[in-house]
Amino acid sequence: MSRHHRETPLVRLEPATADEYAAIRLLVLESHAGGVAEARRISLSDAREEAARKIEEVLPRALETPGMLFRTAWVADQPVGHIWSALPAPPDRPEAAWVFFVTVHPEYRGNGYGRAILLAAEEELLGLGVRRLELNVFGRNTAAIGLYRSLGYEVTSQQMAKPLQPAPTVT
Repeated sequence: MSRHHRETPLVRLEPATADEYAAIRLLVLESHAGGVAEARRISLSDAREEAARKIEEVLPRALETPGMLFRTAWVADQPVGHIWSALPAPPDRPEAAWVFFVTVHPEYRGNGYGRAILLAAEEELLGLGVRRLELNVFGRNTAAIGLYRSLGYEVTSQQMAKPLQPAPTVT
């Protein structure tokens, strides 16, 4: 049976503890910094500093920041991943929640847990009145892009970049 036809495993999402939040924050920082460093061709150190600043801006009260949902995904008694989402923030986007980060622990990847985590988050958010879910994904993250497309996400905006090289001089 192909991976696309495999039954999606069931996960339960639980609010993250302070220790889990600390781990999620580190994963977010490293993941975002790696993507930014590659996409913008800057040093990983500079990208980490930028990511840390952005995290502090978005999460001034860390785990207690209003409107932020940090969840750990569990299968039985095993944590398999995490998701960080934000509730709609009127007046800017009164209908849309935002997924900042979703991850599956490496030893569980390739088994449908990413799909299961997103579907469980969608169910929770629907119950909170959310009618639209948005996210960003780095262009080279083809596995995530494939997952999001298979779940019905569509491209709504796109950034592109091209490094410029000076023309060779002729003497």
